[in-house]
Amino acid sequence: MMKKSIILFLFLSCESLAAQDREQINWLIWEELDSALVTKPKKTFVFFHADWCAYCKKIDRVVFTNPQVIKKINTEYYAVRMDSETTDTIRFDGQKFTNRQALTKRNGVHDLALLLGSRPGKSYSLPVTVFFDEQFAIKQRVFEYYTSSELLKILEQ
Repeated sequence: MMKKSIILFLFLSCESLAAQDREQINWLIWEELDSALVTKPKKTFVFFHADWCAYCKKIDRVVFTNPQVIKKINTEYYAVRMDSETTDTIRFDGQKFTNRQALTKRNGVHDLALLLGSRPGKSYSLPVTVFFDEQFAIKQRVFEYYTSSELLKILEQ
C-alpha cells in the first residue's frame, strides 16, 4: 500500500510540474499595454469576462490552452484579459477609467469594458472579445463563444 501511495504522489507531482511548464498566453494589464503600444505598436487582443460567465470559463479552459492559439497570440498580438466587473481604477491612453456602475448595481460593468465591448441597441453581455489593429483601432468584436479554429481564423485576418 505504501508503495502505491509513493508512486501516486510521484505521478501527481510530475503532472503538476508538467502543467506549470505548459505555454500560456502572455496576458498584460492595461498599463503594460499602454507602454507596449508606445514602444512597439502591435495588434491587440482583449478578452472581457466575469467569474459567473460559463462561456468565458470554457474559452479559458478550452481555447486559451490550445498551443496554436497561444503561439499565434503571443507572437503577433498583445493580449489583455479583464474582469468586466472589476472595481479597479485603470489608467490607459492618458485617461482614468472606473466602474461607476458598481456604486448602484451588484454586478456593475466597468466603464472601459462598456466603452470597448458594447453594441448599439443591446445590453452588455459576455463573453466579449475585441480585436485591434496596430494603431489600436477596433477591427472586430465577437460577442459569443468561439472554438480554437474559429479564433485562429479571426487572428489570421
